[in-house]
Amino acid sequence: MSHKRAGGESRRKFLGGVGAAALAASASPKGLGAQKMGELHPFGFVIHGGAGTIERSRMTPERERAYREKLTEALLAGYEVLKKSGGCLDAVVAAIVLMEDSPLFNAGKGAVFTNAGTNELDTSIMDGRTLKAGAAASLKHVKNPILLARLVMEQSPHVMMVGEGAEAFAAQHGVELVDPKYFYTEERWQQLQKVKEAEKSPPPKQSKLEKELRAFDEHKFGTVGAVALDRAGNLGAGTSTGGMTNKRFGRVGDSPIIGAGTYADNETCGVSCTGDGEYFIRVSVAHEVSSRMRYAGESVERAAAGALEKVGKLGGTGGLIALDRRGNFTTPFNTSGMYRGVVGPEGRPRVLIYKD
Repeated sequence: MSHKRAGGESRRKFLGGVGAAALAASASPKGLGAQKMGELHPFGFVIHGGAGTIERSRMTPERERAYREKLTEALLAGYEVLKKSGGCLDAVVAAIVLMEDSPLFNAGKGAVFTNAGTNELDTSIMDGRTLKAGAAASLKHVKNPILLARLVMEQSPHVMMVGEGAEAFAAQHGVELVDPKYFYTEERWQQLQKVKEAEKSPPPKQSKLEKELRAFDEHKFGTVGAVALDRAGNLGAGTSTGGMTNKRFGRVGDSPIIGAGTYADNETCGVSCTGDGEYFIRVSVAHEVSSRMRYAGESVERAAAGALEKVGKLGGTGGLIALDRRGNFTTPFNTSGMYRGVVGPEGRPRVLIYKD
């Protein structure tokens, strides 16, 4: 895998007055210029809606339009916060809540089903200024998990809560709880049935791990995430997911694990990941990107590509979004597609799905 590009966007920089066309055309490792003295810190916002086998040949015009519209709505929600000099975490939460409320993504309303026919949601958020973080896993009643993650970070001495305890904490703090039926969508239910059917007749020479992780590869995407750089120069990142279809035994992936699926540090970057969680955990991908920048002096683009390359060498697939403290961003992935979008101070959102 090339360090310059891994199916995503080349490293670019958000600066005031730069239009979408310039963002699309720029591939300079030096970004689009330098910040002038006296100017407000350039702000930027990057989101993803999951990586996987996402191909034009399998996408109807109506479905593609729906994804592009929802991603654009999420980008603009974050942009409105940042434009008014709001905080990076407010922008992250605004966008992720919108995606959690949409059945299009494997998060919140659109969460996939476990082997038992239930929905278990995971999430995390991190503040790059303070290095505080909050996470929650194995949620079954929380309508918007990202809101709970932020409360864990800001209203408790802990970083992670799980299951019934996490939901008791949510109830005490006024987080909206819903009947598990809220998460039911016919599409996700049918995905579970197809995975179970595929398990009965695995392809020749398929290992047990491959059987569990690859049984329904075309639907192995949907996790949502956002990374923001605000006018004060602070970075924030968040991730939310329904996990993987047909998961068993209370399985938890990388999304709620700080350093694996989410990380933010004002001195380096903010990161949100999506893909084969087991591999992203083993590589500590989100923190790996930050460490490469801090200790090896790598650009955010090179660091992200290098971290994802390690995942690929282990046999994992997926992608990530990363944004550094100067406004440079990158969105590498080693799958056929990743739902993703960017917007800068000019307010013109750009949404991509395939390897454009």
